[in-house]
Amino acid sequence: MTAPTTADTSPPTAQGHPQRWLILGVLSLALLTVVLDNTVLNVAIPSLTEELGAATSDIQWMINAYSLVQSGLLLTAGSAADRYGRKKMLIAGLALFGVGSLVAGLADSTGQLIAARAGMGIGGALLMTTTLAVAMQIFTPEEQPKAIGIWAAVNALGFATGPLVGGFVLDHFWWGAIFMINLPVAALGVVAVAALVPESKDPRGDRPDLLGALLSTIGMGSLVFAIISGPEHGWTSGRVLATAAVAALVLAGFAYWESRIPYPMLDMHFFRDRRFTGAVAGAVLIAFGMAGSLFLLTQYLQFVLGYDAMEAGLRMAPLAVTIVVLNFSGLAAKWATRLGTPIAILVGMILTSGGLVSIATLTEYGYPGTLLGLVLIGAGAAIASPAMAYAIMSAIPPEKAGVGAGINGTLAEFGNGLGVAVLGAVLNSRFAALIPVAASSLPAALAAAGSEDERDRITEAFSSGLETSQLVGAVAVLLGGVVAAVLLRRAERVGAQ
Repeated sequence: MTAPTTADTSPPTAQGHPQRWLILGVLSLALLTVVLDNTVLNVAIPSLTEELGAATSDIQWMINAYSLVQSGLLLTAGSAADRYGRKKMLIAGLALFGVGSLVAGLADSTGQLIAARAGMGIGGALLMTTTLAVAMQIFTPEEQPKAIGIWAAVNALGFATGPLVGGFVLDHFWWGAIFMINLPVAALGVVAVAALVPESKDPRGDRPDLLGALLSTIGMGSLVFAIISGPEHGWTSGRVLATAAVAALVLAGFAYWESRIPYPMLDMHFFRDRRFTGAVAGAVLIAFGMAGSLFLLTQYLQFVLGYDAMEAGLRMAPLAVTIVVLNFSGLAAKWATRLGTPIAILVGMILTSGGLVSIATLTEYGYPGTLLGLVLIGAGAAIASPAMAYAIMSAIPPEKAGVGAGINGTLAEFGNGLGVAVLGAVLNSRFAALIPVAASSLPAALAAAGSEDERDRITEAFSSGLETSQLVGAVAVLLGGVVAAVLLRRAERVGAQ
């Protein structure tokens, strides 16, 4: 028996959907598998190199095909969910993700694995948008901040535990098993969604914006590809400049098209809402600072402090644990409600910025200084990230919840990629200035070191570069907090008049 259709224009009942928490559990499980696959493949690189004969370029495409397709399709996936039904698109996303996982697990060539990862990216885009959009539909406005907090906590948990899950599976099974574990989750998800999740969609049924979908996909895909390619090929290389130029032209064309048609996929009038623009600015900058800083921190833990991949993953875990505890307990949502969205975002960003400063300035104390920074970052993200996601979603009409979720996901992907690229460039610039003869990377420089003293100089130079990059990230996060808080506060004052 199918669940009844809910109209987005109808206000939620006082209690929300009677099975909303069970549904949120199903949504969270689906989201967890999607996020895990952003990082789980990294630990399988040695196995893939040996068993499939994968070259370095093959490995890069295996990892990037998933995130590239997913980020490029987020807006389109959200729009499709609004038009055709979020429940339908959620089931379609689970099915595509499951089939892609099966093909990836059985792949016997690099080409098959890359194609399978791209297919998983399509399913991932549908799941990233529909899980958040459905959560907004089944909870009352009072409960939405807590629900979004749990959604965000699952997101953080997936990123943090991906390498750990991958390492555990590879210790006991062959590399394809890291994809096979998705199959029972996808199958269970399809059954649970079909039985529990109510259908909801835009009751107006706007015409599909096919050109907007095409421009959005090409533009975002090109932008993410340019960001991914920059560190390896150089920011002034022909590949990066040409792809960035395509991204700029296509996205400008997308914005022009969306502002001219009567049924836009992304209504450009959203950007006139200070709540929306404030949350957008904050979301990009917090993702920029956190993703870039944490990506570099994993290298510091392994190459400077000497932990292996599994140990480094475990020592990054306090960040995810802090986010999970504060959001699953409801404490972060309670604090955000008491403070109000603008102050909650500012406080969260200050904590996150302080955590990055702690990591930058307390590296001489080894891991304890890093631990303090991770806890502060986790506390800040637990408060600020859900508050910003809620600000974005609540600034958009309920019938466009899928597009809102697509915007939220696109901002995160953009901020993450830009943070890794820019802060990585800051670190490398500082590192190269201190060690002029160094190879192109820290591992290569350490391998070429002729003495223990030279190795110490190299690790000290890397630590100095890390400090500079973390401080740049801290400034970006703090700036994002101030901008978001000011714009959101102004929007509240205008709304109260």
